[in-house]
Amino acid sequence: MKLYRPATILVGLVFVLLGGIIRLAGSDNVYHDTPNLAIVRGQIGQSLEFAGTGTMFKVTRIKFAQKIISAKASDDDKPIETNGVFVAVEWDAVRGVVKPDTFTPTLTTAGGSVYAEVSDPSNSGINFPDAGFARTGAIVFEANPADLKDLTLRLKPSLFFNVNSSEIRVDLGIPTEAIAQQMVDTAEEQYVVNDAVTRVAS
Repeated sequence: MKLYRPATILVGLVFVLLGGIIRLAGSDNVYHDTPNLAIVRGQIGQSLEFAGTGTMFKVTRIKFAQKIISAKASDDDKPIETNGVFVAVEWDAVRGVVKPDTFTPTLTTAGGSVYAEVSDPSNSGINFPDAGFARTGAIVFEANPADLKDLTLRLKPSLFFNVNSSEIRVDLGIPTEAIAQQMVDTAEEQYVVNDAVTRVAS
């Protein structure tokens, strides 16, 4: 009995340790339990840092439009139209030493809608320059005019393997349905999507 009892305890400890290792390696821990994911919140005009990178991101303004067209479009190209509304989010980014994790940009609302960026024109999007440089550009989303309250830009990392991952959330300044409707009613007829412009960071 004296030899058997310590062996039983040892075997029990091994199983407890194995269970902990399996739990840490499981997908729930990687994709849902993310204590290393910092949620960085801000508003239009506020510079926000991707954790541990020195890279700063800022939304400078938003515009609503009925149509969009690329600045590179020829005279024969027609603007892209929508039954909803286009939301152009203009941004400015200053690259730090470390490039931020790959992320998926979306717009979310209080009503639970999630809007993905449009695939055309191709010069719509968010991309970072080399370290020491800054870049300005615009990303366009197609949205439902009836669901725009609490419109928020989210830059959610695609993977959480980086110890210092962060998700940027920018409040786009639409706290009520009445304000949303006013912005839809005064939307520009057409928004021209320009190429992103790179400059030396100041």
